[in-house]
Order: sequence, then structure tokens, then C-alpha cells
Amino acid sequence: MTTSKTQPLLRPHLTSENERRQHEVIRQQPLKILQIGDGNFLRGFVDWMIHEMNASGKYHGSVVLTPATPRGAHRLEKMANQEGLYTLLQQGLQHGKKVEQRQLISVFCDYVNPYGEWERFLQLAELESLDVIVSNTTESGLTYVELDYVPGEPIVNFPARLAVFLHRRFETFGADPKRGLMILPCELVENNGDLLKTYVLRYARAFGFGDDFCEWVEQHQLFLNNLVDRIVTGMPEPGEYARLTNSWGYEDQFLTSAEPYYIWVIQGDSSFDRRLPLVRSGLHVKWVPDLAPYRQRKVHILNGAHTLMMPVGLLYGKSTVRQLMEDEQLGNWVKQSIADEVIPSLGLPPEELQRYADETFERFYNPYLEHRLLGIAMNSLSKWQARLLPVLKAYTAKQQQLPQQLVRSLSALLLLYKVEPVEQGEQLCFRSLTMDGQPLEIRDNTEWLQRLYSHWQQSGTSAGQDGQVDYERAVLQILSDTTIWQEDLTQIPGLAEQVTFNLNHMGAQWS
Repeated sequence: MTTSKTQPLLRPHLTSENERRQHEVIRQQPLKILQIGDGNFLRGFVDWMIHEMNASGKYHGSVVLTPATPRGAHRLEKMANQEGLYTLLQQGLQHGKKVEQRQLISVFCDYVNPYGEWERFLQLAELESLDVIVSNTTESGLTYVELDYVPGEPIVNFPARLAVFLHRRFETFGADPKRGLMILPCELVENNGDLLKTYVLRYARAFGFGDDFCEWVEQHQLFLNNLVDRIVTGMPEPGEYARLTNSWGYEDQFLTSAEPYYIWVIQGDSSFDRRLPLVRSGLHVKWVPDLAPYRQRKVHILNGAHTLMMPVGLLYGKSTVRQLMEDEQLGNWVKQSIADEVIPSLGLPPEELQRYADETFERFYNPYLEHRLLGIAMNSLSKWQARLLPVLKAYTAKQQQLPQQLVRSLSALLLLYKVEPVEQGEQLCFRSLTMDGQPLEIRDNTEWLQRLYSHWQQSGTSAGQDGQVDYERAVLQILSDTTIWQEDLTQIPGLAEQVTFNLNHMGAQWS
């Protein structure tokens, strides 16, 4: 995106008098929140909530922004050029009606690049007002790697950087329990708070920070497991961006688009809301004693529906989630599969799960969102294992029969993964074909794709070849491959036979 020559860059003087007043108030608020990560998601989710808390009068605090990696450092200067202002555009469906709502968000009061301003970054730990840390460094950022600690040198690894930051706070305030922080890692990792705490303590011990520090971290830092749920797409397409900025009269290098739906579920005592008044500010946030049922709900209904529909949609020529859902037969199939087979297999009350499913389906129809099935398709073998295989097993154990629609999805996945290797320059890719012969590139674990190619070859054919396929042999070989599935799926009674039947009749099932 390039800045327009005709529209000025977003500045406070371009906003309304009320927005300017709110922005000036924010700049005077105590710095309470350290944000690690400057991406679209945090702007469209956490930062918007902080803005709403301040606007409600229930909270009085501002945010210091730091990038997750050195690559993000250049964006700090751009955000400072906009004086911390950016536009959030909420677009989608709510209760069947289109929603398009613009808000100017103001929460940032300072910007620190830890990779070029290491000491200034650590000095933030010395602030008495600091109370909360939020992060989104992606799943790849929440990792442990062996590294040497050299005092005075910046650290790229997020948990290691946090360990040094907390140690500076410990050096400043001693073991004062009142100086413990509430830490909310928003990375999409199960038990993200517990995992981050484990890594911080490992680095603390490796760096020789001492038992007293580790005990202080254990007892007085709140590492809270949490589950975030909102689709934040960020910058609109160029044509849409031009339409919006022309109507608003300003450019915004940080324009962020998000769907109206959101929920934040945090594993912690409801009394924490006095400290971070998300619920009291009217936001859709839940403080819960156990995050597992909510994670199960999201993984098996929202993510599970994506994984369920993807192979069928791609095989039958659909390119986006919305396009598939607007196909009456396929859309109804997805809804019925979730209602009849997924919801009965989960632990929350069925009425609550069905409400969540209905909200999910409305999100799938979002006319502003082009959620591509090929994007969902990446690494689908492991996704099917995590999202749908547990449901298949639970349903089978409970109902004493296979869930037919989940088995159809698995059958379609195997057919979609009837791949052949194709060299593209120096890179080895794997190609499959739709039901009408259109090529698709399949992106997944290379070893697994090679094994699948071998299984299909031994069963009479590979993708792109004509000839009779011994589906029974292919299914038995693929489902029993413990390298791919980590178990022998042919041990599930009747599964191999049903998948074989489906593959022999695939052309007629959704015709």
C-alpha cells in the first residue's frame, strides 16, 4: 500500500473534537500496559478493548508498543507519525444484517524498539504504574531455544526477553508481591500462559537469575491461559482502501479491518476484572476457572467446520468459505454435520454449543471476508487429527456407530491428498486434482506427502493418471500409516470399509 498524494495522513487534527479530546486524555494516562507485538490482530482485538475500557471510564491507562521481532521495528516510527491513532473498521453480519462501523482507536502513548533501545526497553520494567503485559508473537514466537545471555545485548527470543525484563523489575522492587504483573500471551497455543511461564523460568535458571527471582515469578506473576477469537484481516484490498480513505478524507497506514464477532476467554478469577475491567466495560469477555471447554468448542466447531468443509469444497470447485456455504447442498451439509455429529460429542450444554455454531455460520457468510479454502488447507493432515479425529472417536464410542459425515470429510481429504510430486525450479511441490481435473497445490508435511504419493502409487495410480484405483488397498495403507496419524486408524471398527465405500462413490455424493 502506498500513501495517497491527495489525502493527508491520519492526525488528531483530522478527527472530531470529541475524538481529539479522548486522544489527548489517553496521552496523559499512566502507562499501565506493555504490548509485545504490533500486528493486525492485537490492534483489532486487545487494543480496541483497551480503548473501550478507557472510553467507559472504568479504566485509566495507556500502552507502550514494542515489536515482536526486529522486522517490526520500522512500523514504530510510522505509528508515531500518526501519533498513535489508527482506524478500526468492523465489517460483517450481525443477526443477519450487514454491519460497517468505523472507530478511531487511541491507546498508545510510547513506542520502544528493544532491538535498538535495549536499556530503554528494560527501564519500562522499573515503572511503578506498569501492571499488564499482552503479547502476540505468533506460535513460532512462543518457543524455547538454547541461547547465551550477554548482559546489555538485546534478545530476540520472546520468553527469554521477558525473563530479562522481569528480572530488571525484580532488581528494582525486590520480591515485592505488589509489583507482580498480569501477563496475557495471546498466541494461539494451548495453555499459552502456562507454557510462557515454563519457558521464562527455564531461561531464568539458565541465565543464573537465582532461586529468589524464580520464586517471585512463580508466586506473584499472573501468567493467564487465554483463548482469543476474532477474525482480523488488517488492511483492505487496494480498491476498497481507496474507496474508504476517499470517503474519510485521510490515509491510514494502520487501517485494520475485523469482523464484528469477538470473544476473549481468560482462565482466572473473576475478581481480576477489578484490575483489568473488561467485563465491567461491557465487553464480551469471560473469566473462567477452566478454559478447556471453550477451547474445545472453538477447536471442534469453528476450526473443525473449516477442516470438515475444506477437502469437499476444493474437490468440487469452491474457492472460499462463503462460496461453499452459499451452495445450498454443501452449506446445509456443514451445518447438519456440526449439529448431528460434533455437538453431541462435546462436553458443554448442547443449547450453548448450538448458539455458538449459529454465530459461527453467520461469520462464514461474512460478505466482506474472502476466506480462501486453499489457505485453510495448509497442513490439513495434522488439523484433521487435532480438530475432527477426537470427535469421530468420541461419537463412535458414545453412539456405537461411525459419524457418517465426518467420515465423508476424511474420505474427501484422502482423495484430495492423492498427490504427485512436481518440481518447480529447485523446489519440490505436490499437486492434486479437483473432481473436474483442475490442478491444486497441496502444502503439508513433505515426508507425509511423499508417503501418501507412495501409497497411492502402490494402489494402482497417482494423481493425474488414468486407470483403475484399488481404493481398498490405498485406504488400508494410508489409515494404518502411524507416521502420519501417530496411530493405526484401521483399528477403528468399520472406518476403513466406510472410507473405501465413500471413495468408490465420491462422484455421486455431492453431485
